[in-house]
Amino acid sequence: MAKEAAVKKEPAAKKETSAKGSGGAKKPDAGYTPRLQAVYDKDVRGAMQKQFGYKNPMQIPKLDKIVINMGVGETVTDSKIIQSAVSDLTLISGQKPIVTRSKKAIAGFKLRENLPIGCKVTLRKRKMYEFLDRLINTALPRVRDFRGVSHKSFDGRGNYALGLKEQLVFPEINYDKIDQIRGMDIIVCTTAKTDAEAKALLAAFNMPFIKN
Repeated sequence: MAKEAAVKKEPAAKKETSAKGSGGAKKPDAGYTPRLQAVYDKDVRGAMQKQFGYKNPMQIPKLDKIVINMGVGETVTDSKIIQSAVSDLTLISGQKPIVTRSKKAIAGFKLRENLPIGCKVTLRKRKMYEFLDRLINTALPRVRDFRGVSHKSFDGRGNYALGLKEQLVFPEINYDKIDQIRGMDIIVCTTAKTDAEAKALLAAFNMPFIKN
């Protein structure tokens, strides 16, 4: 798991988009193409093919999905907290998350079986590109003392993980309305076969990797 980052303290973060349906982002038009998806189709595919010498265009790596997980251990003592976490993750992702539950009881942690302990959401297609765009260009620059994300957080199978300590880096979250600070883990899954290919793909989207 990637090292979590701290966020700048701000009195209030205004929502950039109004909440409609289940999330904070407006429902896109039928012909709408997210900016990063257009960048991939126009520039990234060709650059990747030239860099790695793919003979078949189907070999060119692409984004597959983005999974966001928010753990809420406090629900052991207050089950209502999970609803606040679900609300925050809905605003951040633009999609209603599912509640994750404990699979077994652990007496030492006062954990009962089937207790809600977090929530997660899986983004694909348009919402995936939209979230990555906001993460790279809006959320990460708001992290306090941000110097870049680690280039060592790949799993060897084309997936990249990073952690955030606070949901406040996303402008959809209103500082005055949250009940407490929550972190999250973000997994970017690609079709790349190697870490080098996955890193090149994310770098093409301007993922701010720490310079060696």
